[in-house]
Amino acid sequence: MKVLFLVQKEQRAILDRLYEGVQAHCECDLRWLTREDQADLKGYFEREIDISQYERILFFLRFKQEIRQVSFIVSLPNLVVLEHDAYQNYIPCKYTGKFSQYYRQLPSARIISSGYMVVQRLLAENVDACFVPKGYDQALLHCLGSERDIELAFVGSTKSVAYSGRKALLDELAQVEDLVVTRTKSGADYLATLNRIRFFVSADVGMGEYMIKNFEAMACGCVLLAYDHGAEENAALGFVDMHNIVLYRSVAQLQQKLQILRADLVAVESIAQQGRLLAESRYSFFELGRQIVEAMRAPLRPQQRLTWLQRVRAAWAV
Repeated sequence: MKVLFLVQKEQRAILDRLYEGVQAHCECDLRWLTREDQADLKGYFEREIDISQYERILFFLRFKQEIRQVSFIVSLPNLVVLEHDAYQNYIPCKYTGKFSQYYRQLPSARIISSGYMVVQRLLAENVDACFVPKGYDQALLHCLGSERDIELAFVGSTKSVAYSGRKALLDELAQVEDLVVTRTKSGADYLATLNRIRFFVSADVGMGEYMIKNFEAMACGCVLLAYDHGAEENAALGFVDMHNIVLYRSVAQLQQKLQILRADLVAVESIAQQGRLLAESRYSFFELGRQIVEAMRAPLRPQQRLTWLQRVRAAWAV
């Protein structure tokens, strides 16, 4: 299967290994699009692309740019859209409902989303959706076996509106526990910091799915204390409470489980090891690249060009 894979040239997250994972499992023409390219997809395709050469066209571009160019994007055959932020469709933020609007206007496209329950909701809306979760860069992040001299910590951002629930929970936890909240540079500093942490606090409150940091912390041998997104999401990911992860719904419940773990270091080591093995076996970017390619293989829906009136109705349908 020959795939045209369009990705963002300027992106905060470093996802090169994920792209390599896709390339390893199909005949892949990877193109890095600048902001200007993404803002004028029609012009880019006219200058650079012969679409007849490809069996699939895979987008992993800025959602903000995609939704401005529906009239062109809907004309592309064999389109698959990879999306890590579609959970924002179902939370209070500037993109609430916007993903559903967009996907209704692309009735022939397949959407690969990183949230299991997000995919279930999209399927209920008659979107051709598949689940491939987030993961971690196996070339960068791993367990070093070094001393874990930071007991309880979170590494990452709390500043965006989408992270308001995360910040509130971490602030509440910091009132009752000696919690380190920090940020690091990508690369070696991040690797070293994760390997110093015994209990990594994941606080993806209100997001409905597990962010990349969960898989990164597990791969580095932390015991992951994760805000619980429900039985269906956990089953899809292989998360088993107190076996390979520690799940909680409140600060009080998190403290109760911490008390149990602090008194049982054997259990702590076992959960860390099982979590690491799960991450290594299922959530490396190389493995996720394979899953993305497999999600593209099944036949897509027949190409369907909506009329202008149909697009308007699709965009505003409730």
